[in-house]
Amino acid sequence: MKRENSNRTRIVGLRFTPEEYAQIERKFKASTCRKLSDHIRKHLFNKPIVSTYRNQSLDDLMEETIVLTAELKAIGNNINQIAKKFNTLKLIPEFREQAFWFEIDKKRLLEKMDQVTNHTQKISEQWLQL
Repeated sequence: MKRENSNRTRIVGLRFTPEEYAQIERKFKASTCRKLSDHIRKHLFNKPIVSTYRNQSLDDLMEETIVLTAELKAIGNNINQIAKKFNTLKLIPEFREQAFWFEIDKKRLLEKMDQVTNHTQKISEQWLQL
């Protein structure tokens, strides 16, 4: 909803029975409104409320993707810490070859992580358009 007046200073508190609230929540979830307050405001002022079909499987995929992205970032941080250790060990001749192969594997892994991140971004854009 476009904010005609972003200086909303008046608060109205309402109490609902569990059944009433469940009905409001069900209608809110079926709408495209991002906030319950926006949905109630539109309903109160008789503005059009756009209802849409939400693809639950896509929503579930987005939740899983968010978790996966966070895990990938954590793995990337761990790899960078390991890389710092290997860089200090490069001075020892026995570790040079291992450090070399580690760098190659690290680059391949980071490329794959970038591919996953890009794919996730595309899915996110598609999800946000629904």
